Amino acid sequence: MIDQVRPNDISAWMQAQPGGSAGVVLDVREPWELQTASVQPDGFALRAIPMNDIPARLGELDANVPVACLCHHGARSQRVAAFLAAQGFAHVANIAGGIDAWSAERDPRVPRY
Repeated sequence: MIDQVRPNDISAWMQAQPGGSAGVVLDVREPWELQTASVQPDGFALRAIPMNDIPARLGELDANVPVACLCHHGARSQRVAAFLAAQGFAHVANIAGGIDAWSAERDPRVPRY
């Protein structure tokens, strides 16, 4: 089962993972969406790889580092999180509500679209 983490709980989720390491927020939205709205790293690394590119670019991610997946509302990121878990990523979460919830709950400077 994939953890469902609200935007305000990302840091706590990452710290709760083995080693308490700062993890990665993996933004799986399309480039035009990134130009419209993006999050700022805050205690985590930020990587942007569109959902459909994940299989070909899997080697760019470290399976030992916690990964929290982000999209617009949470559906695409849920699919990517499930894919990563199936590929052996042990510490994976879906950011519930996506960047829309991020704007509403964590950082209102992030535009909603």
